[in-house]
Amino acid sequence: MALQSNSDGVTDTMAGRAKSASGGAGDAIIIKKYANRRLYNTASSSYITLEDLAKMVRDNVEFQVLDAKTGDDITHSILTQIIMDEEANGGQMLPVSFLRQLIGMYGNSMQALMPSYLEASMANFRENQAKIREAFGKGMSAGPFAAIHETNMAMMRAAADVFLPGVAKPKSPPPAPASDNRDEIALLREQMAAMQKKLDELGK
Repeated sequence: MALQSNSDGVTDTMAGRAKSASGGAGDAIIIKKYANRRLYNTASSSYITLEDLAKMVRDNVEFQVLDAKTGDDITHSILTQIIMDEEANGGQMLPVSFLRQLIGMYGNSMQALMPSYLEASMANFRENQAKIREAFGKGMSAGPFAAIHETNMAMMRAAADVFLPGVAKPKSPPPAPASDNRDEIALLREQMAAMQKKLDELGK
């Protein structure tokens, strides 16, 4: 299903109305989805489209999509639908190899770690995207991504050691007692700080 623009001008005023109606940065706009697949923004009292929701995401407007009949939270499925539509309409950003690997993680012993890992990876990328642009401008195409990849792998290894002892390093000695988990976290922080230092140096 293609994303369609909203002809009644809702998109132009949505961000302003969302801020005034939400009552605070921590509140989320409630979007109701009806059986006819129409989406209703309770903050602007108007029907909107998936494209409007995509714009709200880009504008960092928090929202929650609820099934109008059951009250169930269906935000996840709606966001997934937006991604599918973007990918289908020529804005392909997810490589086939990544999609295959992601599908392969379902049912894998590491599946429980993937949401936190992906969130941390995206947060790390967003925080350093300015440095990445600058590095690309200087012709250092591999450096920034290598540093971010190294940081992500460090986070994954530390998380696996803490939550799934023995999985990340099957041939290593028995895992340390739970009391030593704080040492793992401290080590992870040191690794992330080192990676940040490398990124800072690349950005100079």
